[in-house]
Amino acid sequence: MRIGIFGGTFDPVHLGHLILAEQAREQGRLDEVWFVPAPRPPQKDGRSITRFDVRVEMLELAIAGNASFRVDPLERDRTGPSFTVDTLIELHRRAPEHAYALIVGGDALADLPLWRDPRGIVSRAELLVMARPGSAPITEGGLRRSLAMTDADELRLHVVTAPLIDIASRDIRRRVAERRSVRYLLPRAIEVFVRERRLYGAVGE
Repeated sequence: MRIGIFGGTFDPVHLGHLILAEQAREQGRLDEVWFVPAPRPPQKDGRSITRFDVRVEMLELAIAGNASFRVDPLERDRTGPSFTVDTLIELHRRAPEHAYALIVGGDALADLPLWRDPRGIVSRAELLVMARPGSAPITEGGLRRSLAMTDADELRLHVVTAPLIDIASRDIRRRVAERRSVRYLLPRAIEVFVRERRLYGAVGE
């Protein structure tokens, strides 16, 4: 099968995540999309992150009813920061029969040269990239230059076109803390979950 891997903190998962995942599934001709929440993303060291099991529960609620989506908590017991290349290595070890595609936003792709073993990442997975508002144009040539790759090096890049919906988890957390509306930014089930669990400073009902 062709499997899309969508990693991230998902704190909380929002409609932008789900739209990107569905467009990547359709345009990338994926059989399934696996959401892989990170326990300790390296770029968020030192920040407070909602408990892993709570974020998994939110993801399960958000994707309920979509048979092509699943949550894979493979990094639950990982010690130390969560690196994408390690995730891909583990996925290939567990299920080498699948072909993997990494789903990323255009803003994250710009930082790919700074990730651990970026050439190891692109050798193990196709890249399905969606431009985000304000992000630089995405080209294979630009990515090859940034990773010091030659034309002979394998690089599979597909740009996903989708509505440019500028939603960020950090903005949602701030809105919740400020008692502002998050309606139509989150799936309704997640909005209720956040309020009932009093996440991000929410007031329960």
